[in-house]
Amino acid sequence: MSDLRTVRTGSFSNIMSTAGVYGIAVLFLALGALLQATGAIGNFLSPQNMLNIVDAVALVGIVAVGMSFVTYSGHFADMSVPTTMGFTGYICIEMLRYGFLPALLVALVVGVLIGLLNGFVIGKFRANPIIWTLAVNYVTMGMIRLIWANKQIYPDMRGSGEKAIALFDAIYRLRFFHLIGLPLVMLVVLVIIGQFVLTRTSFGVKLKLTGSSLRAAKLSGIAVERGIMLSFVLCALTATIAGLAVTSLSRVGAWYNGAGYDFKAVTAIVIGGMTLAGGRGTILGVLGGSLIIGILNNIMTLVGIGTFSQDMVRGAIFIIVVGTNALSLRRLGRDDA
Repeated sequence: MSDLRTVRTGSFSNIMSTAGVYGIAVLFLALGALLQATGAIGNFLSPQNMLNIVDAVALVGIVAVGMSFVTYSGHFADMSVPTTMGFTGYICIEMLRYGFLPALLVALVVGVLIGLLNGFVIGKFRANPIIWTLAVNYVTMGMIRLIWANKQIYPDMRGSGEKAIALFDAIYRLRFFHLIGLPLVMLVVLVIIGQFVLTRTSFGVKLKLTGSSLRAAKLSGIAVERGIMLSFVLCALTATIAGLAVTSLSRVGAWYNGAGYDFKAVTAIVIGGMTLAGGRGTILGVLGGSLIIGILNNIMTLVGIGTFSQDMVRGAIFIIVVGTNALSLRRLGRDDA
């Protein structure tokens, strides 16, 4: 008797295989244009609003690229991303008194250390990645509240001079040709590097096997602990980069600067076709998922949907995508989705 699961495919799989995630992004753009044409929203197609979408996509995308390595390795997500973003933003502003470059380097080092801690404990001791990184998230939040007494800090209060402050502001505000923001440039570079690493290097091949089957990877002689650790380091590093950009945007060090970016990144990852079970997906797909999230958020804001309602919409989309993808994979005989 033939196994029908090998021939039955879900509609989601068909859509993703034909139109692709970028086709869905185009459909969302068409939806925004239609809403503008009917008068439901205004200025969706304006150059300034397109720049707003691109800037938002850049921030989510930077986080998502790093998070992708954690997901690809079969460890779902890093829930310490929000406070990593906020904490390193605080650190950078605090260190501006010594100049911009020392502040930037110290912030990046702190982010890497958080990633090393997560990767070591999860890789070496097989700690549950969600529970452990949530614990680190709360510990880091406690450190922020303890060190800075739950207060916000500002670059002009800590900076050693106008040059250091101006360079810090430029992390988000620098634009090439008055159009292309520095965060977008960083995103493009990270996507190119990330896609190359996952598809063209031995590390990517080993990480794919680790995410697909940890036991098989170990039996193959792969240093899975090292790969897992590096995945979390890359995630923390991109979270730090995004955190510095968000802090530069708001010109304030605050605990809430990274709030919500963990879930936005994970949603972009699953929409982009990377399975939470690990071992399947691409960085280019994740970029497309980030684009969809950015367009959707922009449309909801223009329509007048509040922040909490937007969270509900994103949550519903996440549930639908994950559920539909899991059902489609089961029909293909892949129950590990």
